[in-house]
This record gives sequence, C-alpha cells and structure tokens, in this order.
Amino acid sequence: MTDTTNPSNFIRSIIDEDNATGKYDGHVHTRFPPEPNGYLHIGHAKSINLNYGLARDYGGLFNLRFDDTNPEKEEQEYIDAIMEDARWLGADWDGRLYHASDYFEQLYEWAEKLIKDGKAYVDDLSADEIREYRGTLTEPGRNSPYRDRSVEENLDLFRRMRAGEFAEGSRVLRAKIDMASPFFVLRDPVMYRILHAKHPRTGHAWHIYPTYDWAHGQSDSIEGITHSICTLEFENNRRLYDWFQEALGIRRSQQIEFARLNLTYTVMSKRKMIKLVKDGYVDDWDDPRFWTLRGLRRRGYTPEAIRAFTETIGVSKANSTVDYALLENAVREDLNIRTPRVMAVLDPLKVVIENYPKGKEEEFDVPFFKQDKTREESRSLPFSREIYIERGDFMEEPVKGYNRLAPEVEVRLMSAYFIACTGVVKDAAGRIVELRAVYDPATRGGTSSDGRKVKGTIQWVSAEHAIPAEVRLFEPLFAKPYPEENGENFLDNLNANSLTVVDALVEPSLATAQPGDKFQFVRDGYFCVDPDTTADRLVFNRTVSLKDTWR
Repeated sequence: MTDTTNPSNFIRSIIDEDNATGKYDGHVHTRFPPEPNGYLHIGHAKSINLNYGLARDYGGLFNLRFDDTNPEKEEQEYIDAIMEDARWLGADWDGRLYHASDYFEQLYEWAEKLIKDGKAYVDDLSADEIREYRGTLTEPGRNSPYRDRSVEENLDLFRRMRAGEFAEGSRVLRAKIDMASPFFVLRDPVMYRILHAKHPRTGHAWHIYPTYDWAHGQSDSIEGITHSICTLEFENNRRLYDWFQEALGIRRSQQIEFARLNLTYTVMSKRKMIKLVKDGYVDDWDDPRFWTLRGLRRRGYTPEAIRAFTETIGVSKANSTVDYALLENAVREDLNIRTPRVMAVLDPLKVVIENYPKGKEEEFDVPFFKQDKTREESRSLPFSREIYIERGDFMEEPVKGYNRLAPEVEVRLMSAYFIACTGVVKDAAGRIVELRAVYDPATRGGTSSDGRKVKGTIQWVSAEHAIPAEVRLFEPLFAKPYPEENGENFLDNLNANSLTVVDALVEPSLATAQPGDKFQFVRDGYFCVDPDTTADRLVFNRTVSLKDTWR
C-alpha cells in the first residue's frame, strides 16, 4: 500500500501510473548499487533515502548491490563501511545483499549469446584507437577492422580471453550496435576488458571483467528490479540499458534518472575527495569537516536530520546546487528536540563574586530539557565564589543594544543569581584577565523577589568544579560556496580557518559523556563527543551553531 503522507515527486508519479496500469503487477523493487571503491557521502544519502523510501512506502523490496566489477580499486574496507553507513541511515535490505560478481557466470553466458546472435564481437583495437574510431559529436564513428569477425572466431577469442591467454589491454568485447548513432553510448560500447587482477570475492577465477554498462542493467533484471533509479549523468546510458535487455529478451526494468545532489562549499567528485584525503587536506574520511557520511556522523549529524534534509530538497530532473545552510538547518531542528541543555564556556573569563562567602558551595537543580516540559531529567550544578563566563559576554564599554555583562550592569547567571560587575582586572598588556562582581542572594534560581528585570542571561561554570575540554569548531572546508567557479582549482579555495581548537570549560555533569553523545551548549550551539575522547580528556565537535541572533 502506498504511504500517501510523503510528498509526491515525478518518480512517485511514474510509479503511481505503473501501478494503476498494472505494470510489474503493482510491484515496486528498488536497489542502491554502490561501487566498493570509496566511502559514501551526502549525495549517496539522497539516493539511499530515495530508493529505500520508495520501496518502504509502496510496500515493496529494496536491495543493496555492490557493483564490484573493477577489482583493481575495490577493497573489503569499503564494502564494510558502505554497509555500516547505509544501516546507520536506516536502510534495511532484509538479507537482500548482492554483488555484481554473483552474476559473473550469467553475464558471461549472455555475452556469448550476443556473440552467437551477431550482436557482439572481440576487438583488437587499443583504447586510444577505440576512442579515435568512435568519432565526434558532429562526425559518425568508423567501424573497427575487427567488427566483422565470424561468430566462431569471436567465440574462440572470447573464451581464450576468459582463460587468461591474452595480455591486458590487448582485446575487448564490444556490443555491435551502430557506429553512426547520434548517441555515443550506442557506438559499439565495450562490454568486457582483460584484467589479470585478484577480485576480493572471486579471487583469480576471472581474467575478464564486465563494464558497468554491461553489468548494471542485467543485474537489475536478474534481481527483478522494477524501477532502476539513478542520477542524470546516466540518462544517455538508458538507451544502452534498454538495448541490452531487449537484445537478450530478458525481464525488463525501467531506468529513471533524477538530479544528483550538489551542495555549496563541497566537491562531490570521488577523485577530488580522494585527493583531499591522500594529500592531507583533511585528516581522513571521517574528518568532521568532510561531507562523507562518516564525517557527518562524527561531527554529530543524525540519520533523522539527513533524512529530513533529503526530503526537504526533494527530487527533480533539473540539476541545481543546494545551499549547505539547508543541511545545517535540518540537523539544528533535529538536535533541538533530542539534545540535553548543558553549560560550557569556550573562551573563559574568570569572575570573582566578592560578596559570596569564601569556601561556600551550593547546588542548583537544573533540567536538561527545558525545551520539553514532559521530560523531568535534571542535574545538580555546583556554584561557588569563583566562576567562569564567556569572554564575549563582557564588554567594558558596551555599545548600544548590548545586554550582557558590563560595569555596573546586572545580568542573570542562568538558573543561579543576578550579578553585577564592580571591577575589571587587566594584565600588563591591558588585556582583561578577571572581573569582580557582587551577587544578590535574594535572586536565587534567577528571579528577583522585588520584580526587577534584567535584560541579559549568560551561561557560567564553577571554577572549582568545571571540567577542561578540547572543543573543535568547524567552518566550511572551502572559503567559497562554489570552489570550482569559473574554472578555479578547488584546492586554491580551501578555507584556512576551517578548524579552530579551543580549550574550554564544561559543567561537571559531562564528566561521564561518551563518544557520540550529543548536547546543546546553551547559547553556543550543538556539540558531539568525539572518538578522540579519553578518560583524561574530553573532546567535543561543534555540529552546528545556533541560529544567528543578537543576544
């Protein structure tokens, strides 16, 4: 049954029409077919959520299939990481985990069928010669001199290619379609190439490997995929996809193309992302500045936020670039609901409350979820004579509209007391190193008995009880929203300030925080405990700042 609560798009409209006409007997079966030669990024998340979401909403099936047709670039590390990331996003293939290599024998048999039907041939042209013979956009291609080999010769050569008799690059198997076609993809595309490489799953059993264009559609057919959903760069390939299935007389699948995700302040090219990692521009694939799923997860993004983001941007046929702010807004809205509020001071400035008794300590019971009155969890916050506040929450000569601490100005210490600044202590260079203040004992809990109001509320931590923490503040990896605009080298637009590390002080309730735990540091943003955290040192990553407002 269709879930009508999800917003419609042109793909859903196609499926609705297919179901209305009885095509595929009302069945919906989708798949996500990654190549196991890298890590997933936010663009893959759009595809996973789309394919899995369609299968779920239409009561259909979803497969995860690895397109493992290039053994020179594939590693088990990538396979494991892709499955982990897909599960983290919420995709469930319910045991339907497949590999293109599962079908190598069937693909080979079908290739022989095309040879026997006169629709494929073994070509001895080099890769450069094949490109030359293919022609141009304005000129038709030329037939290879080997195009008219007999069926018997082609079968003999193809079988010997499989047996490993020939050198890499010496021969390929090509489909025999139309070298004069206006569509390059139909100008006798390559189906198999010789590679004497060990495959992660099949070892040295094969010396020839299918191309993506040959393996893709036939794998869909074998698995009973009804709607083969892919990005727009494969739109022209649909003609070849259909030609192969029709020539073989096998179950047909329908390829549907949608616009890939382009995001400001990023590059989505796998080659360029690999360069960023290999050349040390980011620390690794899980660097929190990276838009890989591992990087986003480490930074503190949730699968719910990413799903909300992909639903917000929708699905279209037109290429466009999405503002990174939409992704940030999605995680901000999600974390606003789920995270406990705690206090942290990222740039500490000491305050001595001179009329608070020396040696005295007290505690305030403060809720973790002030935003959710149905939740009762709280913690005890210790308070003492010496506290730390944010340096930015004090201004010696306040400008108009400034509502935080200033000389002779009273503010509220969140959930504690009203204080007023009475003095400023500076070092020899004139930098403020300490403030003196007084508090009003009658304002315990942050309200006054006489009804007077204060305009500013600031966070604080007790100097004696605060816990040191390393806090990593992130900005976009690139300084420009379009790093390759006007043909620029994306490496020239790297942001030198993409990472700032500060020594902060956090409230003592965070002493037991574990990697992956998420919090809102009130008035600062949302933060996640980093895996670099040890028993002796807390490390937090800023996931996203709060909305920009003058406080």
